[in-house]
Amino acid sequence: MTPRVLVIDDEPSIGRSLTRVLTDRGYEVHCATTGREGVATAERIRPHIIILDLRLPDASGLDLIEPLRQVEADAQIVVVTAVGDTSSVVRAVKLGALEYLRKPYDLDELLLVMEKAGRSFSEQTHLSGFREKNRSDYDRNELCYECDAMERVWSLVKKVARSDATSVLITGESGTGKELVARALHFESERKAAPFLEINCANFQENLLENELFGHEKGAFTGANQLKRGLAELADGGTLFLDEVGEMPFTTQAKLLRFLESRKFRRVGGNVDLSIDIRIVAATNVDLEERIERQLFRKDLFYRLQVVSLQLPPLRERGSDVCLLAEHFLHRFSSELKKGFEAIDDSVLDAFRAYAWPGNVRELRNLIERIVIIEDDATLRMSHLPEGMQQRRDGRSGPFRGGPRRTLREVEDAYILDVLEECEGNKSRAARILGLSRQGLLDRIKRLESAQAGH
Repeated sequence: MTPRVLVIDDEPSIGRSLTRVLTDRGYEVHCATTGREGVATAERIRPHIIILDLRLPDASGLDLIEPLRQVEADAQIVVVTAVGDTSSVVRAVKLGALEYLRKPYDLDELLLVMEKAGRSFSEQTHLSGFREKNRSDYDRNELCYECDAMERVWSLVKKVARSDATSVLITGESGTGKELVARALHFESERKAAPFLEINCANFQENLLENELFGHEKGAFTGANQLKRGLAELADGGTLFLDEVGEMPFTTQAKLLRFLESRKFRRVGGNVDLSIDIRIVAATNVDLEERIERQLFRKDLFYRLQVVSLQLPPLRERGSDVCLLAEHFLHRFSSELKKGFEAIDDSVLDAFRAYAWPGNVRELRNLIERIVIIEDDATLRMSHLPEGMQQRRDGRSGPFRGGPRRTLREVEDAYILDVLEECEGNKSRAARILGLSRQGLLDRIKRLESAQAGH
């Protein structure tokens, strides 16, 4: 994408000079000589960077900052001032200007400021996209419940959201809604206008995870051609969600602990401590105390993360909540996909209450979405359910109805095999349905194969 630059300066010669210099370096440059023309041009081209003279014939540049922001909220404004006009520069920065330049321009300084402004624009648009996506991803209605266990969880979520607690640990089986609760902690708090950023710790190797979290300085390693701000820095004022924190490499855990204790960090390759204000919300479906015993997780980090701890109950222990959630998902997906589903047959609700839901809320959500996509009906019926679930409801087969009871591990293993069969062996797709990382699924399959070989 070619960066669009708007120069608002009443001296045409400056506009021509900047056009020549910046066009040669890959910028698309537009010029205006008055405030009125500048705002009109901004509305037409939606600039990424605005070079704004503070003294214009029809307006003060200071008075234009807000109208220009309304046109393009993420545009980076560089104000231009004469020597000695320090008070105006201070006011401009308070109003949201990124940088300032003094006349006459120093070419090297100009190019450095343009590079900084371009990088800042990219980060802001990236964050704006995250904000919009995160707002749309946060559906308070998915927290519908009647059971006492979820009432206790939601009561604590509201208290923590209103508090200044800096770290929260959410535990629970895969698919119980840990990410949704993390979003609730953010969007029900005073931090909701700031970014909510997330990272899955299981998806990154050690050095890449540190770089993703804390960023790097230009020249920190081969290929580091420019400064990169990490997610922690980009989330300043908001929330950083660390999913599958139990899979975080041991050395990265030490750096996270240092940050939690001091609220300071260094970019990779940096020698300056940076301070930010964020809430860390971590989530895991593994037993961290067991990982501590195996020396895979730091005990001091565990205690530092669980300033507040939230334990989410599995869906099989939530009673009639499964019916509330099923109806919510049915109406949601029927509306989104423009289908005619309006109700769920009582026999299906009975089947849902009887089923053990090893994949928890995620499994229910995926099942309803799949049925709405495939079927055309006004009522969700038993015939729409997978054959295995119909048989279990009838008590003819399966680990959930009839026959001897099985352990939870056996139920989970059976479900994993069911999903793999449904996905025709596609492990990436199966991992998404199960709420596991691909490596996590491969580890489960390896354990299953070892157990089968031992019999």
